[in-house]
Amino acid sequence: MNRTEIENYIQDHYSAKPDYPWIKYPNYVVFRHQSNKKWFALIMDVPKNKLGLQEEDMLAVVNLKCDPILLGSLLDEKGFFPAYHMSKANWITVALDGSVADDKIKMLLDMSYEMTAPEIRRIS
Repeated sequence: MNRTEIENYIQDHYSAKPDYPWIKYPNYVVFRHQSNKKWFALIMDVPKNKLGLQEEDMLAVVNLKCDPILLGSLLDEKGFFPAYHMSKANWITVALDGSVADDKIKMLLDMSYEMTAPEIRRIS
């Protein structure tokens, strides 16, 4: 899944609109819940060396909120990195270069969306 594919998928599947909150970083895209404004995905291009890789060219990535129990095992897999500029305890950075299967990215998107969704109030 590349950058364009994931942006289109998010817009179609979650009806979320892209938000470009930083003038300095016009290619950083945030997707958030409309009701509580919480982010569930941040798509950006970052230098590979900022992710611990040897190369200096840019890599399209998505930051997703993730169950901390799952984080450790994902970080052992190719295409996953500690969250770039987010809480490393609750977020993960996923490469959008084909190294991670589309189905896995979609599953993680679903998880991030659910983890950031507004809580449903129960009437007792």
